[in-house]
Amino acid sequence: MKISETLISKYNVPVPRYTSYPTVPFWEEKHVDKTQWLKNVKKTFNASNDENGISLYIHLPYCESLCTYCACNTRISKNHKVEDSYIDTVLAEWKIYCDTFEKTPVIREIHLGGGTPTFFTPENLQRLIIGIVSTSKLHEDHAFSFEGHPNNTTYEHLKALYEVGFRRVSYGVQDMGLKVQKAINRVQPYENVKRATEDARKIGYTSVNFDLIYGLPFQTEAGVLDTMAKTLELKPERIAFYSYAHVPWKRPGQRAYTEADLPDSGEKRKLYESGKALLLKNGYHDIGMDHFSLPGDDLYKAYQLKTLHRNFMGYTANHTDLMIGLGASAIGDARTAYAQNVKTVEEYKEIVAQGELPLEKGHFLTEEDILVKEYILSIACKGELFWGYNPDILDFNALFQLNAMAKEGLIKLYDNGMRLTELGMAFLRNICAVFDKKLQDKKENNVPLFSKAI
Repeated sequence: MKISETLISKYNVPVPRYTSYPTVPFWEEKHVDKTQWLKNVKKTFNASNDENGISLYIHLPYCESLCTYCACNTRISKNHKVEDSYIDTVLAEWKIYCDTFEKTPVIREIHLGGGTPTFFTPENLQRLIIGIVSTSKLHEDHAFSFEGHPNNTTYEHLKALYEVGFRRVSYGVQDMGLKVQKAINRVQPYENVKRATEDARKIGYTSVNFDLIYGLPFQTEAGVLDTMAKTLELKPERIAFYSYAHVPWKRPGQRAYTEADLPDSGEKRKLYESGKALLLKNGYHDIGMDHFSLPGDDLYKAYQLKTLHRNFMGYTANHTDLMIGLGASAIGDARTAYAQNVKTVEEYKEIVAQGELPLEKGHFLTEEDILVKEYILSIACKGELFWGYNPDILDFNALFQLNAMAKEGLIKLYDNGMRLTELGMAFLRNICAVFDKKLQDKKENNVPLFSKAI
């Protein structure tokens, strides 16, 4: 499907990826009240633990080298002696939460993110997971996943994590062209990606994800198509095809190249559309927000059943109301509140050693926040929103924007709701943004907070 330059120009504006609402720049608690946070956590835990269980996101920030495209919270080090003390601290932080709960937590989901989780030895990763699982029960539909670097995810890593319940791995592939890889300081031969993928399948992993990025320095259409062709040879069950976020004011490493090295908005959109067309032609389905899945994967099944969920870990087939974030910079979601840990490893360790939660900033959601959050989740996960005949959130500005989007063919608009069209899926972030009250109120501020949508 060819998208007009007019639409690309209009909607290529900074908007969030909506892994939360309100999004982090609009959180109101710069120094979150830890007592109030725990009250919210306990309330959500008591209401949902027995039936749905809880999710854990564990941030392992260490990397041996800096990938310049990356906007994650990382610590660059080749000193692997840091592993033991960091894992000890994560387990100590988990104990603080367990001591707060009045019953045994039921673990539905664990995701290891980073950084590079496979910076850690297989033995240490097992120690971490066993330390958490030994204090918990496992939900009958539990799902454990981790992010792996193809260069250093060994057979031993995969086997060790499989033995403690992991069945899904996500590889950061980004691009398979050498010139692009050198520009972003992430050189990884195709043979390494192939080996890591095949090892996972030999061991018994049921879902492999590739993270790919379009809009990187020196990318060309031919290069993206070559990356896609190599990806299709390995047939990962899931693919996240992200837009590169150029935010050098936040990430100085991105100053290793200039905007002149990046494709312009029209070229960038062409990279995405070309790559997407090849995926769709080869059996993948667009489930929203730059994510694609094969029909047999749980993510696609959840999309079909309209049970897909989205949180700080991205799209997930497992909907829990409580997600605990462990580790430096990790974010927790208690449904009615968010909280993020301090970002530096040193401060994180120091605070946990004192027996306190290492929280930095957060947000306690108002009733309006909760309603908007539900609206945005419905659009992002179901591709539709039905608000009934008393749309409390729809003001004149939102209705004006929705009517314009309907005329442009992005949505079908009804008296009591809306549904995205195939064209509208390409502008999903922009459609979610219509309901983002805080973003709409701040549009007059020219300071960039988010990456552009296209």
